[in-house]
Amino acid sequence: MPPIVRPQALVKQLRLQAERLRRQAKRLRLQAEPWAQRWFAPAGHATLASAMITALALLLLLVPPAPALAANPEAYRCDGEPLLALADNGAVDAIGIPNTAAGTVPGAFVVLQWRGVTLQLPRTNNAGAPSYTDGKWWWSLEDPAAPRFQLRQGGVTSYACERAA
Repeated sequence: MPPIVRPQALVKQLRLQAERLRRQAKRLRLQAEPWAQRWFAPAGHATLASAMITALALLLLLVPPAPALAANPEAYRCDGEPLLALADNGAVDAIGIPNTAAGTVPGAFVVLQWRGVTLQLPRTNNAGAPSYTDGKWWWSLEDPAAPRFQLRQGGVTSYACERAA
């Protein structure tokens, strides 16, 4: 038969456990306070955190930004209107990629500006000269003096392009 526990004894036991836990929590807070005081001092006092943030901000202000490494855009005339094409290899830094085509790699893209529209077309994985498409627009440099520029919308519309003088 299990021992009979009196409610008063149980309450007393729970109060003792609660008091022990309070003392333990207070001891832990006291151990953490010196570290916390170094990082979070009262308002108006310098702290290690504010000193580090200030040093980082000054460093960011003093270091000049890196210049953009983008190539110069190529100028073309497509369908009688100016078109700018800027090819970029993207953020690819792997050496010896097997399907490199004419200096471009998977991840490369071309940005075309034409008739007030800007298109960013990813490189295709087609063999041969670099070509770029988003499924709707197609740009191919089989002949760099006269690139192929097409729009697929219902049918295929080709725009005659030539390098601008």
